[in-house]
Amino acid sequence: MRLRYPGDCHRCGTPLPAGAEATLDRATRLLVCTPCRSGDRAATVVPDISPGVQPGQAGASARREYERRRRSRERQVRQAHPRLGGLILAFSDDPQSVRAWATGAEGEELLGRRLDQHTGPLLRVLHDRRIPGSRANLDHLAVTPAGVFVIDAKNYTGRVHVRTSSHRPGGTRNLFVGKRNCTRLVTSMHIQTQVLRGNLHSHGIGVPVTGVLCFVHAAWPFLRSAFTVDGVRVHRPGRAIRALHRSGPLIEEDIRRTYETLGRIFPPA
Repeated sequence: MRLRYPGDCHRCGTPLPAGAEATLDRATRLLVCTPCRSGDRAATVVPDISPGVQPGQAGASARREYERRRRSRERQVRQAHPRLGGLILAFSDDPQSVRAWATGAEGEELLGRRLDQHTGPLLRVLHDRRIPGSRANLDHLAVTPAGVFVIDAKNYTGRVHVRTSSHRPGGTRNLFVGKRNCTRLVTSMHIQTQVLRGNLHSHGIGVPVTGVLCFVHAAWPFLRSAFTVDGVRVHRPGRAIRALHRSGPLIEEDIRRTYETLGRIFPPA
């Protein structure tokens, strides 16, 4: 189709002007540029902008957990059904508790590839970082002139919207994707940003820290691709990447020092 309005390719983030050729998924309202659609888009090479820091691999820990659970299920089925185990596995799907890890990994990988395409001296990214002393991890950390962004990638389907608990001023704003109440993700993001601020402060670094929830395959209201819920930004991938390119008080040396400090504090998961 030929675009009537400008947009962004949801796979590579390339701006698409009005009149450009692109494919539109009418269910999700996501655009895909012609090179991504045909597979001609060259793989992104992430420059080595800070030797000694491992940027990490997006979705790596979720992908490992999916493989662990899949192998465990396969082993259990074969042990319970020595003769028919292979047939059962061939004609049955993994349970939701297993598939959810693969779905989550795909979302992190997709967003990670798009972030890597924009990496440079003024935008440095870390993926899949372990929080010391915890089983939790941080999906993506981006250091920009505007500060540090903690980005949680979610691969949910449905329309992103906000419901207010009361029509009166001051009512609680709840985040929904389809019929799923995702307000707990906002609370989780507050915890992540607090952990980040505390660790940076203990190392003598005081920079703005912003939490972002990024729904990579969700649908969005017409002409609306971002919300703010209790101080947490809720974006689609293209809008999130645009926010990372905004100007701010940090210069290149500040960004490098913050990036290297984060790389030491939060090792790859």
